[in-house]
Amino acid sequence: MDMILQNYQNMAREQLLRHRSILDIITKYQEAAARVNRAVVKAVTDCGCIEIHAGKQQIPENVSLDNLKNYMDSHITGSVCSNCRNIIEDELGNQLFYMASLANTLDISLYDIILREEKKMTTLGKYQFR
Repeated sequence: MDMILQNYQNMAREQLLRHRSILDIITKYQEAAARVNRAVVKAVTDCGCIEIHAGKQQIPENVSLDNLKNYMDSHITGSVCSNCRNIIEDELGNQLFYMASLANTLDISLYDIILREEKKMTTLGKYQFR
């Protein structure tokens, strides 16, 4: 995996032509995140392949952390259709590109970040995220 991620980050470095300023990269990354969100919303509102039925999570008292995930709901019903999946994947790809570009500009390795996050998950487990 390290070679795939390093290769991708190197390719992003070579491909980024117009938006080399850190300010441009940050705003393009933010725009890409908004487009991911919009693609998911469109899967609900335009296509209808998925529905969102949100409400307060119903968690019994005294539930253990090991069983907590059994009571957490995604609030999504249905499945993303192939058309919406392709759009969401494209938008996530754009977001990944600008994330790699941001990391490159700051001389940060995405691979190192993943290793550090994996170590935190291994060490802290369920207690890392709330």
